[in-house]
Amino acid sequence: MFVDQVEIELHAGRGGDGCMSFRREKYVPRGGPDGGDGGIGGSIILEARAGTNSLASFANRKFYHAEKGQPGMGSMCHGRNGRDMRLFVPCGTSVIDVADKFVIKDLTRPGEEFVVARGGKGGYGNARFKSSVNQAPRERQRGADGESRHVILELKSIADVGLIGKPNAGKSTLLSRISSARPEVADYPFTTKHPNLGIVDVDADRSFVMADIPGLIEGASEGIGLGHEFLRHIQRAGVLVHLIEPVPVDGSDPIENYGAIRDELQHYDPKLAERDELVVMTKKELDPDGEVLGRLRQTLQAEPADHRRDFFAISAVADIGLRTLVEAIMSGVTKRREAMAEAGEESLPIRLEDSAKSQRKKRRVPPHKVGLTATLSNEHQAKDLPDAAASPAPDNAP
Repeated sequence: MFVDQVEIELHAGRGGDGCMSFRREKYVPRGGPDGGDGGIGGSIILEARAGTNSLASFANRKFYHAEKGQPGMGSMCHGRNGRDMRLFVPCGTSVIDVADKFVIKDLTRPGEEFVVARGGKGGYGNARFKSSVNQAPRERQRGADGESRHVILELKSIADVGLIGKPNAGKSTLLSRISSARPEVADYPFTTKHPNLGIVDVDADRSFVMADIPGLIEGASEGIGLGHEFLRHIQRAGVLVHLIEPVPVDGSDPIENYGAIRDELQHYDPKLAERDELVVMTKKELDPDGEVLGRLRQTLQAEPADHRRDFFAISAVADIGLRTLVEAIMSGVTKRREAMAEAGEESLPIRLEDSAKSQRKKRRVPPHKVGLTATLSNEHQAKDLPDAAASPAPDNAP
């Protein structure tokens, strides 16, 4: 089950109460106060984890409570701290406050984490209140309540390339032909019910992540159908690939369909309309005379020069033009990654093992295993080293 939006309540643990106690032992008169402090309540931590691609684990549970801190005890014993609760979410998850509708945090990189609800502090025991004028205090503090958060977790797929277009335009078929992803493919609209991600390997050293976004309809930017549910998944895509069907199954005009999708992008987010976009006519075998191809080319050439887009004609079934399209997409992705590097941003790891390598800590090498001393053994002593033999003896040597 694919879930990309959930609403949950998070409650951090309450701090433990302080203890009021006095030392009572044989032969120790007037032992004084010895009440310990309460433990700190557990916090709730959200962490982005590579390999997790859905919020399905949060679908059937709405409340999360961290462990509370234990109360203090006599003999100056501190109460045990509550264990932190760590929740794992997919990379690309936005944490949104329900009341004020602002984004608390965007978790985009593997291993990125933050404390969304902090545990309450433990209360002071009566030993904290003793003084020269109050040698037998009978007061203590209650533990503080932990923070509570009512948040929305919203997943926006992270991909280098996003496929957009009308339903049945051939997005899932294209993804299945150039990557190892196997989305559902059928000859009726709205086959794709949720975004699918696939890794496209251009060659041994170059690859990118492509997202198949469910088909858009007119009015999607206003929430008609599931427009908002689909459109948010292309907000993080760096390059858009707009697929156009030459002979739509609903009998509509392909040129008008192209303009309708462009308008929906502009209305939903003007930045999407300015993003790098490749226009691709799919199912080339359905246009043997090239009539639709010519009309699309004229439409694109009529656009302003600074907004003119590259145009391709392919057939995923007949394997026509796929290699040229993949190279063009890779070129656009490379330019975007170079721009990110100049801006000081790091590109996300593509595979799970790449993320593990980046997070793996280097093991510290002991000093005696570095340099010339690393070669020493019972048979190979320090006096046998060439540097030692060549170096002059000190002046005070016997």
